[in-house]
Amino acid sequence: MKKFALAAATGSVLGLLATTQIAGPLIAQEADRNTTVYEQLDLFGDIFERIRAQYVEEVDSAKLIEAAINGMLTSLDPHSSYLSPDAADDMRVQTRGEFGGLGIEVTQQDGWVKVVSPMDGTPADAAGIQSGDLITAVDGESLMGYTLDEAVDLMRGPVGSEILITVVREGVSEPFEVSIIRDTIKLTAVRVRQEGDSIVLRITTFNDQTMTNLSDGLAKQIEEAGGIDKVNGVIIDLRNNPGGLLNQAVFVADAFLEEGEIVSTRGRNPQDGERFNAAAGDLTSGLPIVVLINGGSASASEIVAGALQDHRRAIVIGTKSFGKGSVQTVMPLRGDGAMRLTTARYYTPSGRSIQALGIQPDIIVQQPVAHPGDEPETTTSQFRSEADLRGSLNNDSLTEDEIRQIEEDRARAEATAALREEDYQLAYAIDILKGLSALGPRN
Repeated sequence: MKKFALAAATGSVLGLLATTQIAGPLIAQEADRNTTVYEQLDLFGDIFERIRAQYVEEVDSAKLIEAAINGMLTSLDPHSSYLSPDAADDMRVQTRGEFGGLGIEVTQQDGWVKVVSPMDGTPADAAGIQSGDLITAVDGESLMGYTLDEAVDLMRGPVGSEILITVVREGVSEPFEVSIIRDTIKLTAVRVRQEGDSIVLRITTFNDQTMTNLSDGLAKQIEEAGGIDKVNGVIIDLRNNPGGLLNQAVFVADAFLEEGEIVSTRGRNPQDGERFNAAAGDLTSGLPIVVLINGGSASASEIVAGALQDHRRAIVIGTKSFGKGSVQTVMPLRGDGAMRLTTARYYTPSGRSIQALGIQPDIIVQQPVAHPGDEPETTTSQFRSEADLRGSLNNDSLTEDEIRQIEEDRARAEATAALREEDYQLAYAIDILKGLSALGPRN
């Protein structure tokens, strides 16, 4: 017993010595790192003072420091930045769903401003701006060298004023200019309508209004359809939706899931990770769902699409989404400014990271590009049928009600066919819901 105690005591002493021997170099390394940081901060101070004293023109010290802070943040990734008091206030206004501007969500790529997506019903949308467009100049002034916030400031202006932007678009050989009249952007987060027997939920953004708009609009549309039994499924249209508030994305996904994880976030420290789970209750009572996405679907849109896809709750169709799978935390700073800092990554329920990869559709459906001068395809058959022949026999096996039902089904099919000319992806989604409803309810 005494020998065991002695061995244990010796072990403790050896362990202490080993820890001390290891900790010594670590403490020295940390001290060296701190010394280097302080030296670099001194260097920053020296440069700042020389600029103030010797630059060819007098400089605004506050703007100089602001630019240095923003440069530090933007060097990290395209989504981290410093928000001046005005920019921070603008961001708060945007999450409430009304602001002034062009109506585009942008990021930065290779020094240029890249359009993530135009927002529905905005001046940019009406002017034909597309996801993936690069904006290289504003009113003839090149944006090369501007930070993203500086470029956005340049594009802001009084409502009713004109802006001329230079656009580079894939597939177009030369840059071209687009004139846009600035306007007050009032976003309706969710628009609900019926196409045949299907309900279409067009979600344009994830702001404070999104979940309220969705639940109210869906309930009203189901009532107008004559009840849930009269609806064959729901289409959630997330195309060109640039994202927004994380909690709203969780609410929307939860609205169609009975249980399970919706999304998780993982930061630098494991203890900072979060998981968001669905509560019981499905607003559609288990109806089939099709989700539409494209390259303009980003962030919160990808969370919803990924969650419904992983739980096999929806079929996702369209084209690969944008791939913004990072979390930005907005931290208030002194002087009413704020810092937008990337603090985590998003992961779908199956553990997929959205970052840079995006959500891959279950079925890839490209939206055909309309070319000027193209003749629209006819949606009716150009061949004559038996019924067109003079003196043909009537069909005596059907009642008048059955004949009327067939004619109504034909009218709906022709309406969907006509929709293909306007929105091929949406028409494809409607056809999928028809096929799923024909198979009957899920077990």
